[in-house]
Amino acid sequence: MGRSFSIYLDLIRVSAAFLVYLYHSNQRFLSETELPFSGYGHSAVVVFFVLSGFVIRHVTDTKETHWPDYAASRIARIFSVTVPAIFLTLICDAIGRAVEPAIYAHSASGQVLARVVLSLLLLNEVWLMSVMSFSNLPFWSICVEFWYYAAFALVVFLPRRKGWLAAALLAIALGPKFILLAPIWCSGVVLYRWRWPRRLGRRSSLALVALSLVGIWQFHARGIDAWSCDWLKATLGQDRAQYLGFANYVVGDYLLAMLVCMNFAGMRNLLAGAGGWLIAVERPVRLLAACTFTLYLLHMPLFLMWSAVVGGNPARPWYWLTVTGLMLASVVLISRQTEAQRYRLRGWLLGLFERRGVAMA
Repeated sequence: MGRSFSIYLDLIRVSAAFLVYLYHSNQRFLSETELPFSGYGHSAVVVFFVLSGFVIRHVTDTKETHWPDYAASRIARIFSVTVPAIFLTLICDAIGRAVEPAIYAHSASGQVLARVVLSLLLLNEVWLMSVMSFSNLPFWSICVEFWYYAAFALVVFLPRRKGWLAAALLAIALGPKFILLAPIWCSGVVLYRWRWPRRLGRRSSLALVALSLVGIWQFHARGIDAWSCDWLKATLGQDRAQYLGFANYVVGDYLLAMLVCMNFAGMRNLLAGAGGWLIAVERPVRLLAACTFTLYLLHMPLFLMWSAVVGGNPARPWYWLTVTGLMLASVVLISRQTEAQRYRLRGWLLGLFERRGVAMA
């Protein structure tokens, strides 16, 4: 992966995380007027899935070529943020509910032990379950994505037949949501290895990027995401569809994933020879990207808590801006700790593997 394209993907990651925040913070108790670009939240999650598949295929191709490296890195990456996020969500919710309980009208609160255990094991979305991690609505996607890491490891690091069989059994054990959403994540994997798009010239790559941007714009302008959700519910029936949770959007998500792949394929070619402008902003982009996982996983409990604590008039923009500023400051402070723990946990896991006699090569 070229340096400029790597920076571009980090820029996409930062933008997608903030779009998810805009989507969730588009609450009338916080802002009377609809926030700009607040309708792209679910689409941003699709971008994360495609990006995740692409990056995971890259790291297994270049850096994490042996399963102990891969396992230590992925476990450290996920749990260094998810574990603090679970307990920080409990704290934030307790503070916010004590000050302004009405804000939490649509947040889960009961069965604390069950929610904590399922969240720690990342099993919130298995089969027909959809257990919300208290107020932390975005947590659902990590409970899907982590198991794609596991399934992909089985395919890559086990002998071919055993790996595919093990991955298939894992998919069956996890249930229909994981199976339905898997092609979105896998599209990033396929794009990384697909040679044909790399042969496209500059004009074709530019056309690919332009088509992707127009396609994404039209996708939202025509409400294809909502249409696809309504169509699936009508096809399956409301009772069955409710168990799919966010996978109800999957038909439209497939189309959106294709458009995202087109964008990545075109930009990878264009930036291979002309990405100097991105290198000039590499440092701030990398610094922001280092906070995106924490931003994604903690923005909702943090902005709900700060909304309750600060109070304000939703008719004025200062309320939303103040809450957003406090949320971002909190994310930066927390991410310094979570990122530090990530590298400590990875080192500890590698040491554990070494002590157990696991071959690193």
